[in-house]
Amino acid sequence: MAKRSLEPFLWLLFSAGGVFAALLLPSLLFLFAIAVPLGWLAPPSYEHLLGVLRHPLTRTVLFFLCSLSLIHGAHRFRYTLYEGLRMQHLNEVIVPICYGGAIVGSLWAGYVLLYMR
Repeated sequence: MAKRSLEPFLWLLFSAGGVFAALLLPSLLFLFAIAVPLGWLAPPSYEHLLGVLRHPLTRTVLFFLCSLSLIHGAHRFRYTLYEGLRMQHLNEVIVPICYGGAIVGSLWAGYVLLYMR
């Protein structure tokens, strides 16, 4: 019986994280880091932003953005260590640290989004 690997699933999450981050992060950064501070757009009121963030769809999208971006970064960092620095011999240490960090970060993002007031 051949041992099944999680590798295809991790590559799927890596790919989804890259696409999701590439589509959403530039627009969010442009809006909140460039357009609003430079006065190109009127800043939204606190009540408006809070209303948007309280919507379940917004929280779901932000959760997936955070989690998939963290998984994407963990996978990229893991393979940078493997192929760039030739650290394949530390597989038992690198995998739990990379993906464990992504899981802990995802759980934290879920906690913050779930209990945000």
